[in-house]
Amino acid sequence: MSSLKNKNIIVTGATGGIGNSIVKRLNDCGANVLATGTKIEKLDQLIKNISNIKTLQFDISKSDKIEEFIDNATKELGGNLDCIVNNAGVTQDNLAIRMSFDEWKKVIDVNLTSTFLLSKFAIKKMLKNKSGKIINITSIVGHTGNLGQANYTASKAGIVAMSKSLAIEYAKKNINVNCISPGFIKTNMTDKLDEKFKEIIISKIPSSRLGEPEDIANAVIFLASNQSDYINGETLHVNGGMYMG
Repeated sequence: MSSLKNKNIIVTGATGGIGNSIVKRLNDCGANVLATGTKIEKLDQLIKNISNIKTLQFDISKSDKIEEFIDNATKELGGNLDCIVNNAGVTQDNLAIRMSFDEWKKVIDVNLTSTFLLSKFAIKKMLKNKSGKIINITSIVGHTGNLGQANYTASKAGIVAMSKSLAIEYAKKNINVNCISPGFIKTNMTDKLDEKFKEIIISKIPSSRLGEPEDIANAVIFLASNQSDYINGETLHVNGGMYMG
């Protein structure tokens, strides 16, 4: 997509299955990509697979360092920031009455608070350009709820509402804030699911299959491009028809 050529884009959670696909597709479209994750060995492997990207190790749970991270990442990209894809997240599953405060707080802090701070400091950079795109990766369970995931579903639902507020605040500055809500996607996480449980999930998907990481990456390409300039505060559901919000 030519409108992404030379665009400076940060991708968090870049070393997982979905993150890998996002980075690859953005790179294929000519964007200047800075990929970030917590494990340096996985970032090194990403560079081996996609040689002309930049990487920066960072743990987004370090909320007091997020502004510094955005500054450093923007400098690595040449001083301007056109787009950030907030893909990083964690899970700490447990039934509600067994869920510890730490399990609740960690997921809310990483998934919601850190996404807010990454968006906030990215917007500060984008205001200088008078344009920008923020793409927040949420989840189908943020709309449906899910057993044992009160913390995770709350964090993902919170991202959707937060993104709408940011979209309203900065629309006049040509900054678009949108979400992508994946359904069940083929990743290392879903590969570990019991086959019977996987069959139950697939039976609930009208498309009768799990999604591919590339399905999420294709949605990112669209929302990062100028073809989505009049789309703001929306959630793009990519789930094979499992949930139609």
